[in-house]
Amino acid sequence: MPRRYAVAGTGGRAREYVRAIFQEHPEEAELVALLDPNPGRLAFHQRNVKELGGSELPQYGADDLERMIKEQSVDRVIVTSPDYTHAGVVSRILRAGADVIVEKPLTIDADGTRQIVDAMNEFGKSVVVTFNYRYSPRNSALRQLILDGEIGAVTSVEFQWVLDTRHGADYFRRWHREKRFSGGLLVHKASHHFDLVNWWIASTPRRVFASGGLSFYGDENAAARGLGQRPARGTIDGSSNDPWLLDLRNDDVNRQLYLESEQYDGYIRDQDVFGPGITIEDNLAVIAEYASGARLSYSLNAHAPWEGYRVSVNGTEGRAELEVVERAAVIDDQIDPSYPSERVVAGDVRTHGERLVLQKHWASAVEVEIPQGVGGHGGGDRLLYNDLFQGPGNDPLGRAADVHDGVRAIAVGIAANESLATGQPVTIANLNLGGWS
Repeated sequence: MPRRYAVAGTGGRAREYVRAIFQEHPEEAELVALLDPNPGRLAFHQRNVKELGGSELPQYGADDLERMIKEQSVDRVIVTSPDYTHAGVVSRILRAGADVIVEKPLTIDADGTRQIVDAMNEFGKSVVVTFNYRYSPRNSALRQLILDGEIGAVTSVEFQWVLDTRHGADYFRRWHREKRFSGGLLVHKASHHFDLVNWWIASTPRRVFASGGLSFYGDENAAARGLGQRPARGTIDGSSNDPWLLDLRNDDVNRQLYLESEQYDGYIRDQDVFGPGITIEDNLAVIAEYASGARLSYSLNAHAPWEGYRVSVNGTEGRAELEVVERAAVIDDQIDPSYPSERVVAGDVRTHGERLVLQKHWASAVEVEIPQGVGGHGGGDRLLYNDLFQGPGNDPLGRAADVHDGVRAIAVGIAANESLATGQPVTIANLNLGGWS
């Protein structure tokens, strides 16, 4: 008999879970309810459910979480609400007697980790954090290479991640732009990356030092570069040649989910990336020390002209290098957050792709084959949903993530934010994170 699921938070990310339940896992999962404070977004997802062949579902507001779980006999709630709500929503679900699947990050601060872990331990329910990057074949291939001992004991990791002016800029339009809501990119975005490092090298971060700031986006940077007066919201038309502007009318999903739903809660999805009020950083550097003795050097840039990442893992027997180009260039005139495929221009030096290279001491470099899957993240999304709805099988890579993995992933970002504030290195154990080990 399938487990009974509800979705709490009906923004864009919820669509993927609804689709997976109806199209790929109807025998293991039954969607029985939707919860969101915004009736416009609830209506959008109700239409989506019907398009997938489902029946009309009961809908609940944010204050009705416990009632929903009881009335619909919910076994498990998928939480896709904004990051700053995770601690309260997840702990309420656990106390109401249901298990949780929560989008990364687990939460945004130390108080939130304690709240979640205390509720989980008190009521004996489970929390699964969805780190889909673990399931990407390229990242799994690097994990396998390290597990096989090809580079010996890991001594250090160099990790560079660049977000381009389509994807990266979008964090500065949405609620993420305020650190009190997202924990900044060190928590919201980089928790993916720190989780990968924790998982790749099978160790726990211990001490962190960070430096960073808002160097590109925001009104002060715009003024310093002489960008002049920005257009007022509501004056954008489809012919605008300003690549920083977002017209929600250009995409049916964004128009319905956000533009037409503003009337209910006032949430503005298309704020100006060069407007006031941005409190997160767009350039960041982190050094982290691990229990194993390995060290991480990490950087994040959110205004690059291409998107992807480079990872080098150094070991006692050699070095592994992974390079991924997710988009070689942003060349469209109108920014579109639905993340379409790039338009390839003949003669481009940088091309979309991925490459994993192994070089041992006293030997030439060799390329390691990366298996290819079908679907998002090179097939990784499908593998993730299999683990979520069928349960993880005998996986030698250990890709399924529990609440403790979720805590370790945000631990680096929380410590890094503390380091940004104090200018000093931060020992993670001193932050009193729930379930820390």
